[in-house]
Amino acid sequence: MTAKDFLNCAESVENEIVENRRWLHAHAETEFNLCETVSFVKEKLQEMGYEYHDCGKCGVTATVGNGASGKTFLLRADMDALPVKEETKLPFSCEKGNMHACGHDMHTAMLLGAAKILKKFENEINGTIKLMFQPAEETLSGAKNMIDNGVLKNPDVSAAMMLHVMAGFPLKSGTVIVPVSGVGAPAADYFTINVQGKGCHGSTPQLGIDPVTAAAHILLGLQEISAREMGVTDEALVTVGSFHGGTAGNVIADSAVLQGTLRAFDDVIRDKIKKRISEIAEGIGCALRTKVTITFGSGCPTLTNDKELVSFTEKALVELLGEDGVINASAFGAENTHKGGSEDFAYISKEIPSVMLALAAGEPEKGFQYHQHHPKVVFDESVLKIGSAVLAFNAFKWLENT
Repeated sequence: MTAKDFLNCAESVENEIVENRRWLHAHAETEFNLCETVSFVKEKLQEMGYEYHDCGKCGVTATVGNGASGKTFLLRADMDALPVKEETKLPFSCEKGNMHACGHDMHTAMLLGAAKILKKFENEINGTIKLMFQPAEETLSGAKNMIDNGVLKNPDVSAAMMLHVMAGFPLKSGTVIVPVSGVGAPAADYFTINVQGKGCHGSTPQLGIDPVTAAAHILLGLQEISAREMGVTDEALVTVGSFHGGTAGNVIADSAVLQGTLRAFDDVIRDKIKKRISEIAEGIGCALRTKVTITFGSGCPTLTNDKELVSFTEKALVELLGEDGVINASAFGAENTHKGGSEDFAYISKEIPSVMLALAAGEPEKGFQYHQHHPKVVFDESVLKIGSAVLAFNAFKWLENT
């Protein structure tokens, strides 16, 4: 099969891909609560002739190919939305208080499109392609849940790929951005610090223990991690984005809560920062007579792009889209190769050779000025057929060359 065959097939199913995307967008659901979304994905797979399988809390998998090579290539799409009230005024806006503001509806629709393309060429696939529809990426917990429930087994997966749309990006829509090899997305962790004091009237502070003051000192102490404990080459951030304590100006509160995140491009530094968050919070809390409890929630390690797979993918996609349709992330300069949010596909990249691609899906000068996670972000649907072709062709070519 040629690159043109894949592009022509993607073109022929474009309307269906767009329709699927719009349905998913209008029915946005979050985390592991994806009842309608999962039912829709299963229905579409079944219509194409796939036998789907449940995986973990609400993940879905299916396979296609002749199995001849004994190798398996995994294609992953995330399905969850954000608890964001949509402000796009699109005719297919979600009215449930959720929004696909990160483009996961695009990802799911593109993988369904790839599934349709691959089913047409199934007898020509030299091995197996596994389709992975994943929940709870936004909480960095869905990939691990599916791995723990065997997504990389039966058959054993040899390599993996994902594609993420990017709105408001100054590149022609449909351009694929191939990463540099190595770490491509930072590790991340969410943390909650509960500071327990003793409430009392504001006029008699000696009778209480002020958790708000202690929490404020902890907040300032955490800023010293980046300022005084990290070197100039240690790419790491600690952010406290939520601080709650007390309900009245004349009352010393009983407790206070800080919530934040840490991000690091090195897993050793990540572990060091987590240790220091606990030590600083507990030490300051003890000094100010409060009881401090630190909880680390869902998180993920650094995402690593495999050198050989990156090289292969770039060549394959140039064959598919031409030189003008593919750009290497190194073109943006070394200072910009470590950018972006965390991605729980990182858990897969720790297990098998993996690559995370980006797909430009809206130029600012053409009205797509908002970025991911904004309530007004809009994605260019013209890239959907390209994304489906990219997913299908790269998996097909990789197996063909094994």
